[in-house]
Amino acid sequence: MGSPTESGTASPGLIRGMGLASATALNMIDMIGVGPFITIPLILSAMGGPQAMLGWIAGALFAVCDGLVWAELGAAMPGSGGSYRYLREIYGPQKLGRLLSFLFIWQLSFSAPLSIATGCIGLAGYAAYYWPGLQTVYAAHDAALYIPWAGSLQVSWVVTPATAVAVLICFLAVLLLYRRITVIGRLSKLLWVGVMGTIGWIIFAGLTHFNAARAFDFPPVAFTLSHGFLTGLGGAMLVATYDYWGYYNVCFLGDEIEEPGRNIPRALLLSILIVACLYIVMNVCILAVVPWRDLVQAGQNNNGLYVVSLFMQRIYGTWAARLVTGLVMWTAFASVFSLMLGYSRVPYAAAKDGNYFQAFARVHPVHRFPYVSLLALGVVAAVFCFLRLKDAIAALVVIRIIIQFLVQAVGLIVLRIRRPEMPRPFRMWLYPVPALAACAGFLFILFNRVNALKEIKYAVVILTTGLVIYMIRAWRGHEWPFGEGRAVAVKA
Repeated sequence: MGSPTESGTASPGLIRGMGLASATALNMIDMIGVGPFITIPLILSAMGGPQAMLGWIAGALFAVCDGLVWAELGAAMPGSGGSYRYLREIYGPQKLGRLLSFLFIWQLSFSAPLSIATGCIGLAGYAAYYWPGLQTVYAAHDAALYIPWAGSLQVSWVVTPATAVAVLICFLAVLLLYRRITVIGRLSKLLWVGVMGTIGWIIFAGLTHFNAARAFDFPPVAFTLSHGFLTGLGGAMLVATYDYWGYYNVCFLGDEIEEPGRNIPRALLLSILIVACLYIVMNVCILAVVPWRDLVQAGQNNNGLYVVSLFMQRIYGTWAARLVTGLVMWTAFASVFSLMLGYSRVPYAAAKDGNYFQAFARVHPVHRFPYVSLLALGVVAAVFCFLRLKDAIAALVVIRIIIQFLVQAVGLIVLRIRRPEMPRPFRMWLYPVPALAACAGFLFILFNRVNALKEIKYAVVILTTGLVIYMIRAWRGHEWPFGEGRAVAVKA
């Protein structure tokens, strides 16, 4: 199979209609979303004070390191599918790469809807500032499944009026995405304006009412290097990683980006640097107004996490709190919109390659977008809206790190060794240091946390079941490792 690098043209049926500005805007609204507005108490409670800013700073550094991995691979293989395409080409399209790319799609069946659902749940959580009754719990249940070789797997679900709001948001995003990509590019810029306006107002309000003593009110043992400090940093970095993720969204739209070899790396790295600066300044401003001990209590209770609303209420009063709540909800929806757009292209790419159900390769006859993939993603995300936000974030990050990010960072080094002649419009700076640093950071997040094995078990179960399913399909289709026959798309 030929390398995707050899052709800069878009796949038949898709349109290269997104320039650098649209691609960067999509990445930024994907990264920002509701995460930084609702996870501040979670990070503070993980480290027990304002020293939690170290989590955001370290998270930004690792995002740049991993972003360089995505930038090189995205420029070299500019097609729809992102990691699916990269893993397949790195490890061999009809060899180990076929297994790894299948496992990526398999975990994406869980992690992509989880990612979208967290944005919807967070948006509904902020809506509770307007209507506190949305947090009324009608039903809740903690379930446990015992697996002999993995132990007990626990999952919690809850039904509130906010759950219904989250589900409706999923379907609204599908409705708005059910159109031509060039229209979506213009819509992403409009959403970007709302995102930047919200953050700009928060930073302005914080700087004009800045209380340095409150912002840097560190507890006595804040920077004492101990086991508790390291586990707290690991927990904070896990949440920060969730907040930064989305910088790679442009890579899933490679077939629809103008001049992908140039614009993919630029959009990716620009969005990381701009968002990192905005995060750090915004969070310091919030800590300068709202006492961190109040936020820690909210994080421990996992309720009433609408921090920015309380921030504006302290400065300007109720009217400002209500206005900024609406803006945060706008920002959260922009992120859901961007996530659903990017992820809907991945099953499409896999189906075209014969490694997923053929129905997902269908393109809308008029607007030319993968409508089956979009609809399926929206339905599954709506189901995951019944999970608790904190649990969904932890499971999402750990599953992605183990089954996608670590394998991909190592894969870049493997590709450099195996195919040094491959055209690379962008090359990683200081290679291979950023790739190795990204791996080290991901391993630190995995194991240096309180109750770290809980989410690792989820990832192991998903990985194991994916292996079993792949081996059955490969045996029946005489594919690797049972044969070298050409793959045929599985009909739905």
